[in-house]
Amino acid sequence: MTEARPRVLVVDDHPLFRFGLCTVLAAEPSVDLVGEAATGAEAIAAARELAPDVVVMDVHLPDMTGIDAARAIVGERLGTGVLVLTMFNDSESVFAAMRAGARGYLLKGSGQDEIVRAVHAVGRGEAIFGPDIATRVLGFFNAGPEVPGPVFPELTVREREVLALIADGVSNSGIATRLSLSPKTVRNHVSSIFTKLHVADRAQAIVRARKAGLGDGH
Repeated sequence: MTEARPRVLVVDDHPLFRFGLCTVLAAEPSVDLVGEAATGAEAIAAARELAPDVVVMDVHLPDMTGIDAARAIVGERLGTGVLVLTMFNDSESVFAAMRAGARGYLLKGSGQDEIVRAVHAVGRGEAIFGPDIATRVLGFFNAGPEVPGPVFPELTVREREVLALIADGVSNSGIATRLSLSPKTVRNHVSSIFTKLHVADRAQAIVRARKAGLGDGH
C-alpha cells in the first residue's frame, strides 16, 4: 500500500533557508509542499487555510516564537503535526516545543533525507528527534520526571537566544544576521547579558553558558 503524501507547510523567517528547504521538499515526490510562511501569524493563518498534515517550524520567528505558533496551530487543528527545525538545541527549547504539541525536533544542518523521513514520521503521527535531541530527551526521562526550568531565568527569551549563539562562538555581526536584529540591538542584548550574569567579558559568558548546556561544548 502506497503511503499518502503529507501536505507540508514550511515556516522560517530566513528567506534563503526557507527557499532552500522549500526547494528540497518541492522536488521530493513523496511530499506535497502546500505553502510557506515567514512569521508566526502567517503560519497560523496558512495552517488554518491550507490544512497541512505537517508544519516544519523554526523556533525563532520575528513576531512570536515558533513554539507559540505551534501551540496555536495544534490547538486549532489536532490533526496537524509540527516538526521543529531549528538551530537551538538547549533543553528549554526542546521541552517547550514538546509541551506545545510538537511531534518532532531536528537541528538545522540535518541531511535532506533525515528531514524528509522526519516529515513522513510526523505525518504518520509518530514522534521523532534528531540524534542529539534524542539523547537529551532520554537523559531527561532517565533522570526523573521533573521538567527542567529555564536556563538562566533572569534573562529574557531573546537574551537566551543571543547567549546560545555567543556560546557557539558566533560574533555580534553573525548574531545580528541570524536573528534579523540590528548591530546596536545585539550590542545592547550582550551588555544586558553580561550585567545579569555578572561576567566581565565574552569569554566568561561562554564558560557559564556551556556549563549550563548551551553551545558546542554540550
